[in-house]
Amino acid sequence: MHPHGYTISVATKSKDPIPTKDLFIHNWETLVYEALYDRDYTTIVFVKGLNLRPERLAEASKFQCVFGYDFKNPKFILSSEAVSVAQEIVRCRTPMSILSGQAQAQAHAIKVSIKINGGDIFPSIAKPSLEPYQNFPKQKAHKICLCTMLRNQARFLKEWVMYHGKVGIQRWFIYDNNSDDDIEKVIGILQSIGYNITRHLWPWVKTQEAGFAHCALRARSSCEWVGFIDVDEFFNIRGGGTLNKVIKLYSKVKNLGEIRTRCYSFGPSGLKKVPREGVTVGYTCRLLGSERHKSIIRPDALNQSLINVVHHFHLRTPFVAIELEKGVMAINHYKYQVWEVFKEKFYRRVSAFVADWQEENNVGSKDRAPGVGTKAVEPKDWSNRFCEVKDMRLRNWVLRNFRDRRTHLLPWEPEFEPHFKRRRRRKNIDRL
Repeated sequence: MHPHGYTISVATKSKDPIPTKDLFIHNWETLVYEALYDRDYTTIVFVKGLNLRPERLAEASKFQCVFGYDFKNPKFILSSEAVSVAQEIVRCRTPMSILSGQAQAQAHAIKVSIKINGGDIFPSIAKPSLEPYQNFPKQKAHKICLCTMLRNQARFLKEWVMYHGKVGIQRWFIYDNNSDDDIEKVIGILQSIGYNITRHLWPWVKTQEAGFAHCALRARSSCEWVGFIDVDEFFNIRGGGTLNKVIKLYSKVKNLGEIRTRCYSFGPSGLKKVPREGVTVGYTCRLLGSERHKSIIRPDALNQSLINVVHHFHLRTPFVAIELEKGVMAINHYKYQVWEVFKEKFYRRVSAFVADWQEENNVGSKDRAPGVGTKAVEPKDWSNRFCEVKDMRLRNWVLRNFRDRRTHLLPWEPEFEPHFKRRRRRKNIDRL
């Protein structure tokens, strides 16, 4: 099976095995790995190996999509012209025979691939599903959703989800980049206590932009706004309040399509062990200046090309983006945590990294830690680095809003026990 079949509800497990065979028998330099039929009668194709310039449109006339059951047999191939090409995403017109329903009886067998003029058809494992083109709900089910891509971050997920649920997130899309930790168990626990989360396998290396574009498309029918941040990033709303209030504050901006928020990077804050109370309480010292920004977008406002550079998307006319004043909201980015956590970035195969940190190239990238170099060796002063400003605001807010009055524990701490379980346990003791 191909990854498209792994849109997994946390309440159940897929009956199909992880697509190990499909992942490794293909040349990673050229592979069509995912495709979707869009509601504007186009097909969106995700391709690894195009090697196009980031954040730039390519010449669409040089590309075409091919649809068929057997790409080796010309009799079973349909083709259509590309209407936009950028990064790893090609959008083509969907053939009329598919739109009219002639091919729907065997649609499950149709694969989609890409051909560049004068070249061969790319290897493909992409079988797009046929989705309705009409009857999209006018009223979205959720005001604000959140999308992230992660690998082996299960131990940090509870805090991230619970915190953002408190500030207004209603739906979470977790794109899993080959985790082998307890993520299914953690997501199952969160779902069982009411959090609306789905996990989607996205095994492709260095495809975070494509994954976020895919998420925006999937969220479009149910989410009015979608935020794109990592699990070590937290929206910090100054003065309390919710994300909904922040969006409402700027609702007077005509054709608002994207809200950009500055990020502030926190350091180890003198710690040498992972704080049991979580990152928002444990790390309280950061760099003075902001670094980059992350966005909350209206998925309906995205440019047809779906160009994004993780931190922001390109919008279609007439939609506009605004950058929030730091006094309204910022993002606490717990980027430089204790060495035990940070060193994992040297070995993690996360889809967004521009280079393997162990290689002597792209040394000046902002994705590297200043002064660390290419070896996973802890600097002697690591615990006190990246500390220019003491910032306790989010810590204090979390303690006020989450700490249990009796036990003084936070709900994501290992020892935390919900009230209803404590009551049940006490009743059982009394019976004895």
